[in-house]
Amino acid sequence: MILLFLIRMKKYWKYHVTLALVLIVLELLESYFFNGITGVLRNFTFRVSSLKSTFFFTGILIYILNYKYVCPNFFQANSIFKTFLGVGLLVVLFSGVRYLLEEIILYNFTGLHNYNIENLTVFKYVGDNYFYAIKPILYSTIIFFVISNKEKRELTFQLEIAKSKAELDLLKSQISPHFLFNTLNSFYVELIDEKPNTADDIHRLSQLLRHVIYDSKNDFISLEKEIAFLKDYVHFFKKRYEDNLFVNFTIDGNLEDKKVPTLVLINFIENLFKHGIVDNKKEVAEIKLWIENENLILYTKNKTNKSEKLMDSGIGNKNVKKRLDILFPNQEYSLKYLNRNGYFETTLKLPV
Repeated sequence: MILLFLIRMKKYWKYHVTLALVLIVLELLESYFFNGITGVLRNFTFRVSSLKSTFFFTGILIYILNYKYVCPNFFQANSIFKTFLGVGLLVVLFSGVRYLLEEIILYNFTGLHNYNIENLTVFKYVGDNYFYAIKPILYSTIIFFVISNKEKRELTFQLEIAKSKAELDLLKSQISPHFLFNTLNSFYVELIDEKPNTADDIHRLSQLLRHVIYDSKNDFISLEKEIAFLKDYVHFFKKRYEDNLFVNFTIDGNLEDKKVPTLVLINFIENLFKHGIVDNKKEVAEIKLWIENENLILYTKNKTNKSEKLMDSGIGNKNVKKRLDILFPNQEYSLKYLNRNGYFETTLKLPV
């Protein structure tokens, strides 16, 4: 355990080693101030050095356990009960390990006890060792929070650098979209009088691209905007298939003042067009979207194309699920796939 601790803590080993050296020096200075050079040399006799070795080993063990397990799980849990429970367990463990090493194992080699065993009770032993155990607990807690604070500052600095880089990359990427939107706008102006339908399609295409490039930067977006984007997406498929697209797209419920994760719904509709059969009037595909009890429900159903892979196993859907897990960490959403009798169905339920 000590070796594992040292390997994992190699990044901050200087903090732990410096603390250990300071404590050793303070121990020797204390012996010198009270008993002079004789007191210092007394630390190196067999009996004293043996007892101090077991004592320090026990302290190091408690130091590691507190640093690795109690501080991250108890102190940071903002629970007074858990904090006292963790400290109490460490004090009892310190007493137990020290008793095992000194009064049992070391006794078998030296024949001497460190405590008067005849009048020693568990309560007295644990009570006396409380004052010794609290030191490594206190030291490791201080070091833990010093290192945690340092890591937080480093993380904040790295995030600021990443943000600056992302802003620079975004600025570079906006040069091309800006040119594209200006070009589309020029086409729109030229065609608005002579070919209004074509101009309207150019406008819808511009809105669709703008949504993907700019609106998608936010995690959540207005449900009305997202549905407008979906309608534009379906519209262009209608243009592509002309009179051979057979998809029922229905929307129901109050859409105002509601937000949904950006570019999540499109994934399932895109799969329907990409993998499903949408050009057979006998196998009409369905896209239903409605609000129910403050939840948005998206349902899709289509005849499956045998030449395509199942849509629930694609990388895109796995990425969507990971994103939903992050946005809704308490599993506030549900996503179900059903493949039966040649039909593929998806049901997505999101809180809005």
